[in-house]
Amino acid sequence: MHRFLFLCCLFLGCRFVYGQPTPVSIQINAAKPVGEMKPIWAYFGYDEPNYTTRKDGQKLLTELQQLSPVPVYVRAHNLLTNKGNSPGPDLKWGFTDAYTEDANGRPVYNWTVVDSIVDTYVKRGMKPLMEIGFMPKALSSKPEPYEHSWSKGGNLWTGWTYPPNDYNKWRELVYQWVKHSIDRYGKQEVTTWLWEVWNEPDIAYWSGTFDEYCKMYDYAADGLKKACPECTIGGPHTTSPRSAKAYSYLTRFIEHCLRGQNYATGKVGTPLQYIGFHAKGSPEFIDGHIRMNMGVQLKDIQRAFEAVNSFPELKNIPIIIGECDPEGCAACSAQKDPKLGYRNGTMYSSYTASSFARIYELMDQHKVNLRGAVSWSFEFEDQPWFAGFRDLATHGVDKPVLNIFRMFGKMGGQRVAIQTDRGLGAANIIASGVRSQNDVNAMASKSGNTISVMVWNYHDDDITGPATPVQLTINGLGKNKVQARHYRVDEKHSNSFTTWKAMGSPQQVSAGQYKTLEKAGQLQELSPPSAAKVVNGTTTLTFDLPRQGVSLIQLTW
Repeated sequence: MHRFLFLCCLFLGCRFVYGQPTPVSIQINAAKPVGEMKPIWAYFGYDEPNYTTRKDGQKLLTELQQLSPVPVYVRAHNLLTNKGNSPGPDLKWGFTDAYTEDANGRPVYNWTVVDSIVDTYVKRGMKPLMEIGFMPKALSSKPEPYEHSWSKGGNLWTGWTYPPNDYNKWRELVYQWVKHSIDRYGKQEVTTWLWEVWNEPDIAYWSGTFDEYCKMYDYAADGLKKACPECTIGGPHTTSPRSAKAYSYLTRFIEHCLRGQNYATGKVGTPLQYIGFHAKGSPEFIDGHIRMNMGVQLKDIQRAFEAVNSFPELKNIPIIIGECDPEGCAACSAQKDPKLGYRNGTMYSSYTASSFARIYELMDQHKVNLRGAVSWSFEFEDQPWFAGFRDLATHGVDKPVLNIFRMFGKMGGQRVAIQTDRGLGAANIIASGVRSQNDVNAMASKSGNTISVMVWNYHDDDITGPATPVQLTINGLGKNKVQARHYRVDEKHSNSFTTWKAMGSPQQVSAGQYKTLEKAGQLQELSPPSAAKVVNGTTTLTFDLPRQGVSLIQLTW
């Protein structure tokens, strides 16, 4: 039996002394800042805008803002789409009917639904990352068929993906939208928003050419700037730049904005005030289990940073990773594709902790001004419990991954230096993934009289394995006694999915069960707060961290 455990732990990357795994040593130097703990994680997005105003959507938005020390930015598709013949909002589908035309072809603007969505954000102190899209039916150059039937196995790329049939009307639509927003919310508020044009124009989300996209962007930017010269617009929110095609589209668009002829004004150049791109991982189902691929997501980010840095005039331009996820389809269910089964449990939460830490690392390496990374994950209405969509909550009950963002929300101030004898860096993961050993690593921050350390035990392979002992040493404290709090996300803590399975995986949940699940979905402490002794400015904490577990240690004095 001991030989079996020894061989298993060798495979899993443990190290041994006399048959026992030695602790992973993690050293934190609280006196050595390495950069701002920018809340780049405080950005979220989704396809289905109408879920914003539903009961569970509003509940989740409230929670997202409550966990963040700064205003959360929210990005949603389909803000200009028409309902058409669809019965209602659906997976990857929503609508506002903001733009129609009368019998004589004159524009008719109706901001009722758009306002209800934006009101929901603004009421909570959130900010829209306002996506100008998709194409209203009356403006589509190929309006039939218009609405898609993707969730029923039909075509996704229908009339809403096409260029406008009248670019002047398109510009005027944007002008009227921005003007209305200022009238409703005030210029001081609207100038804190971010605007963009379309989504992923380098793939089938856009049925026009590259030149037609540039033209549509130019006219939209011109309309926005006429209404609000101080407003911020950027793009192009293209797909994974590890692809040569996507990288080329991104850099050609930047070139157009910097040096090309503006289709709307005839002048040289177009407003480009931030760069947006998307980064996705690529899991697979192999040998009976899920294997994640964080390396390709990090490669996307690395390549995009290289692209931006290849333009000297873009130095310090804000960058937004407009979708930043383990893979590319939030509305695809794990019930239909087993490789997506990571989403309900601790695989998703540990991946999120590990990947965001490497995004900070790449930001530092490339010396870029990364403003935000949008997790394309929200909630889905009228779906089975824990159906395996890429979401933060199910039926209003928070999933484990949401508690990683609660952990991030407790971190602030300056990031401080760490050293570990086991963890991997971004370059290692890009080259080889997290396959040969567990990634047991940390990131830490200091804000006022609080030091926060996030520690994770991540592996790309979703298989069981032993916990890893961790020896966490924190130097540079300057106090003789501190209070320690230990938050945990693992199979037994902060995990509504485990609780639901223990109930028998019910699809009909009683009021009592719901309260239990709701409580289980909150961030939990591993043990009550306790005093930690400090000797010569140093304290050492030891604990076991389960595979795919994440801890947040907070020291306060």
